[in-house]
Amino acid sequence: MRTRPGARPGRFVLGLVVVAVPLALALLGPLFAGEPGPRAPSFTLGGGHRLGTDFVGRDVWQRILLGGRSVVLVALAATALAHLVALPLGLVSALTHRPWLEELLMRPLDVLLAVPSLLLILLVASAFPPGAVGLSLLVALVNIPDAGRIVRAAAAEAASRPAVEALRMQGETWWRMAVGYVGRSIARTLAADAGVRLTGVLYLVATAAFLGVGVAPDASDWAVMVDRNRTGLFVQPWAVVVPALLIVALTMGSNLLFDAVLEKPHRKRGNGRERGR
Repeated sequence: MRTRPGARPGRFVLGLVVVAVPLALALLGPLFAGEPGPRAPSFTLGGGHRLGTDFVGRDVWQRILLGGRSVVLVALAATALAHLVALPLGLVSALTHRPWLEELLMRPLDVLLAVPSLLLILLVASAFPPGAVGLSLLVALVNIPDAGRIVRAAAAEAASRPAVEALRMQGETWWRMAVGYVGRSIARTLAADAGVRLTGVLYLVATAAFLGVGVAPDASDWAVMVDRNRTGLFVQPWAVVVPALLIVALTMGSNLLFDAVLEKPHRKRGNGRERGR
């Protein structure tokens, strides 16, 4: 990911630093976690444990190294899946001249949009307990309606421009119009939505983990750690504070990166005056 010319490098560097810590721990942590040692008393500090022990006496630092991969991979996979489905749905709905096809594609999304996301996840999970893959699919499913409507709205504005009509009159293919012109026109909107949506997806994944959906009650998972260790917050705070800060850093860093990449270049006032002469 590179900064655009004119974007503020400070914001990009800050976002990169903030997001690099949780990503590095999530992706590389399991390689350095090692084998679990003997359990100690619950919620203790010191005793050879860098961040103390958790509610069952396990080493918190080892749990941190092991617990990020599930949160990060599920969130990234769900966000990517939601956009992979929403993008073609939105483009087809915006560019088609058949009202019945647009209704067929968009009305089911409105039905899904009417059901609260977390409620739908809990209802499905109560009948079919999901694993990590199932949780990714569920979270992606509840995010498709929002993403699809955003893609359609942005694509409809781009499709109404004279350039698209000119391409159509020249006999250009639908792929060239949809991807070559409309897709490029809405790229900034899609990137901004991806940054915001990743935050919402992380919230859903963490909340589902709090409720025991998709993960075991004693799993090595940052969200599960926050939930299971909250009873000892005032005795051994690191078991709650560190995983919570890592989740917050991941969301904040992602949004800072997207903001920096999408920031419009600043034009110098002198250049604007010279052009106006």
